[in-house]
Amino acid sequence: MKSTVEKLSPTRVRINVEVPFTELQPDFDQAFKELARTIRMPGFRPGKVPVKLLESKIDKQAMLDQVVGEAVPARYSEAIASAEVQPLGQPEIEVTSKEYGGDLTFTAEVDVRPEITLPDLSALAFTVDAIEVSDDEVDTELQNLRARFGTLTGVDRPAQDGDFVSIDLSATVDGEDVEEAKTEGLSHEIGSGNLIEGLDDAIKGLSAGESKVFTTKLVAGTHAGEEAEVTVKVVSIKERELPEPDDEFAQLASEFDTIDELKASLVDQVKQAKRIGQAEQIRDKALETLLEQVEVPLPEAIVQAQVDDTVHNAIHGLDHDEAKFAEALEAEGSTREEFDADNRSNAEKAVKTQLLMDAVADQLDIQVGQNDLTERLVLMSRQYGIEPQQLLQVLQQNNQLPTMFADVRRGLTIAAVVHGASVTDSEGNEVDTTEFFGPTTPIEVDAADDADEAEDSADEAVEADEADEAK
Repeated sequence: MKSTVEKLSPTRVRINVEVPFTELQPDFDQAFKELARTIRMPGFRPGKVPVKLLESKIDKQAMLDQVVGEAVPARYSEAIASAEVQPLGQPEIEVTSKEYGGDLTFTAEVDVRPEITLPDLSALAFTVDAIEVSDDEVDTELQNLRARFGTLTGVDRPAQDGDFVSIDLSATVDGEDVEEAKTEGLSHEIGSGNLIEGLDDAIKGLSAGESKVFTTKLVAGTHAGEEAEVTVKVVSIKERELPEPDDEFAQLASEFDTIDELKASLVDQVKQAKRIGQAEQIRDKALETLLEQVEVPLPEAIVQAQVDDTVHNAIHGLDHDEAKFAEALEAEGSTREEFDADNRSNAEKAVKTQLLMDAVADQLDIQVGQNDLTERLVLMSRQYGIEPQQLLQVLQQNNQLPTMFADVRRGLTIAAVVHGASVTDSEGNEVDTTEFFGPTTPIEVDAADDADEAEDSADEAVEADEADEAK
């Protein structure tokens, strides 16, 4: 087989493939053998019809189409491997010549990973926000803790912010009742904003047994996005009484004996939450700094596929009704033009980031080991509330293991980039990145060269995890 590569753009190639008929002969022989098992001819036992006789009796064009259809994908894979290009997505294949007894020729156009010139990663430097904990932030945490141990007491007065009310709701659109919007005995905290717009303002000032009608847009159901007349009736009103923030409360709500010890613990909690936020900022800043320094050609087909997928997911729940989608966007203060512009910008940034991370991973020789896959599987299984083995089966069935493998590799890559960079906070202090990005020692684990090896490692990882749990 001969193959040549034409570079159509930095992100797309055309591969020209020529396969001599002699190389296809074994494919034809196998096809004839399979055919001979099913053909019945007088004077011959099943499966014993001579190939030459079959050749004279069958439709050679149909046989050619069958063999070519099976041979082209395999020859395309060989050509890709020989050309040492890394394809993105599915190729557009065109058979340019096929004739029984003649050579097979075809072309394959496919998007490929572009060549990317990377900067000196050890010279990467950026600044993130310093961690500061204010008294107000600690007080907010204390108030939230007091609220958890608060008690609700009925009151005989009009409803106000912070009260807990039991309400009945009903709605009409153009004078017609909306059944799915009708509910009784619904519990609601005034000021939480958890339900429909305008509800809190309508409730405030009402006493138990009183009702009010207001106009708002429904957010769900068959009338989502439509103006509705909503009637709210207050059934009961309760206020929350908070315990005093003293030593007795500290002993009730925590393992500490004094309120001062509890407050000190809350300071640590706020600081830890800010450390997590700082880690996210470090990751984002590392990517942003790299993206600013590197030119990454974008494969249009890959970007468009991501754009189309986002649009599909956005309007799928609206029965792909463009008018309803436009109404939903308007309710959010946006337009379809703004949505499309943001969608394309986000898709371009996502594809650019993925290509950049893959290029950095290759340069740093980032390798994914069994433990890395185990950790990701266990983490994902906890997020979805299922067993690791069950999650693995779902990933296999949906062909998502290669995606998981790529995500794990990119995560290891960004950690390596962060470790090699100079990270300081806004006060000029050097930031220790080991807490959230692991040790600074080089990653030395067995590589998983492709998705198949990732799948094998994942199987072993889950089995190991289950064995540990059994112990």
